[in-house]
Amino acid sequence: MTEELLGSALVEEATKKSGLVWVRGTGPARALWHVWHDGAAHVVGDGPGEQPLPGLVDGGTAEVTVRSKDKGGRLVAWTAAVREIAPGTEEWDAAVAELKGKRLNAPDGEAMPERWARECRVVRLDPRSSTTELPDGSLAAVPLPTSANTRRPVPAGLPKLLFRKKKRS
Repeated sequence: MTEELLGSALVEEATKKSGLVWVRGTGPARALWHVWHDGAAHVVGDGPGEQPLPGLVDGGTAEVTVRSKDKGGRLVAWTAAVREIAPGTEEWDAAVAELKGKRLNAPDGEAMPERWARECRVVRLDPRSSTTELPDGSLAAVPLPTSANTRRPVPAGLPKLLFRKKKRS
C-alpha cells in the first residue's frame, strides 16, 4: 500500500512539474504540453494550430513518460486511461481554464475556449497504474514526418562570404 501511494505521489509531482510529457496511444509517442488538474493530465489538440493527438482514443489507454524539467531525462512512466471531455460540462470548463493559462502564443487570446469547443478535443489522461518500468535502452526514433521543414539549399555565395580572408589594414 505504501509503495502504491509513493508511486501515485511520484506520478503526480513529476507530471505537475514537467511542462511536456511523451504520450503513446495506438501510434508512435508524441511530445505533448499538458496541465495536471484534478488528479489527471489534460491535453488539448487535434484542431487548427494545436498539437496533434493521434492514437488517443476515448476509452482507450496510453503510456505516458514524464521527463525531468531540468535535465530532460525520463523520470517516470505510467499507464493512463484516456477519456475525452465533452464541451460545455463543468469538468470541461475547469480543465479548459487550466489549459488556457498554460497555452503559449495563442492566436485568439480570450476567444480560445470557444475555438477549442468547436474545433478541438480536450482529453483527460487518468493514471491507471502508478508507475511502469522504464526501458533500459534509448527510445530514440526517426522523427515523424512533418511539413514544418526549414532546410533549404545553401545559397551559392555563402561559402565565399564565410571563408574569404580578411584584408589587413
